[in-house]
Amino acid sequence: MNMSWTLVIWLSIGAYAFKMLGFVVVGSRKLPNVLAQCLMLIPAALLGAMVFNGTFTDAQSIAVDERTIGLLVAIIAAWRKLPLIVVVVLAAATTALLRAI
Repeated sequence: MNMSWTLVIWLSIGAYAFKMLGFVVVGSRKLPNVLAQCLMLIPAALLGAMVFNGTFTDAQSIAVDERTIGLLVAIIAAWRKLPLIVVVVLAAATTALLRAI
């Protein structure tokens, strides 16, 4: 496992720990809306970081290749509100087809 994935895993554990710590410290009191909204954005930010890392990096450099086109196809398919399995299959098929060419 390379350094990036190790960092992502530790950040995920840290985010979860901070969320659990909030339950212990705050208890039954309600969090302010701003803080609650920020906590809800953490999983999306981590997922976005993993997608960016897997799509646009190659070892120690930024790479724009077939994976980028596959991601764009997935974004368009999701925007068109296609089922998740269709989005994944379209992205994978596009990437595989472009790699075969």
